Amino acid sequence: MILALFTTILALMGVLLCERRGIRLGVFVLKPIASAGFVAGAVFAGVHGPVESALFAGLVLSWWGDVLLIPKDKRWFLAGLVAFLLGHIGFLAAFLLHGIAPNYGAIGCLGVAILAIPIGRWLLPQVDEKLRGAVLAYLVVISFMVAAAIGAAGDGASHWLPIAAFVFFLSDLSVAIDRFVRPSFANRLWGLPLYYTAQWIFVLAITN
Repeated sequence: MILALFTTILALMGVLLCERRGIRLGVFVLKPIASAGFVAGAVFAGVHGPVESALFAGLVLSWWGDVLLIPKDKRWFLAGLVAFLLGHIGFLAAFLLHGIAPNYGAIGCLGVAILAIPIGRWLLPQVDEKLRGAVLAYLVVISFMVAAAIGAAGDGASHWLPIAAFVFFLSDLSVAIDRFVRPSFANRLWGLPLYYTAQWIFVLAITN
């Protein structure tokens, strides 16, 4: 697992360097490798039972999302968005399979709504009309995923899970800003490390 983690770290550093210098071929090569690191880490951790299997499905679908988001074409972006949406459904399923404490779940829904509703009102008007429905669906699903992670932690799951879910939420916000508001390397500079941190926290949760 240590080798897989270092693979992600080194490949991520390469991705950021290529993004900074505009070397698209390097991004095409290194980003799938960086993401393969957390998938391999989950395999090494051992996937046993329905909860871990659902988490693993979320990680694999995230790998597909990473690959599909590399091209700048709108159709590839939509395909990547769908892959990540399905990935979040996988994470959500894992939390539901574990069990959710109703009071923690309610608190999670309230807290995420306070964050997600203003973001949606700010972001959606800037999204292309053809993509607006998909982006709204994505925002709803990832919000429920974060809330469910909080509920699962309240029911005895690892307290790292809501941290991973929230960090994932923030990393997706960087993607949205970069795609729809203001394209900038700075968005990727903070968003990509957060994304890979979230995925590796999910991997470590599989081991517990």
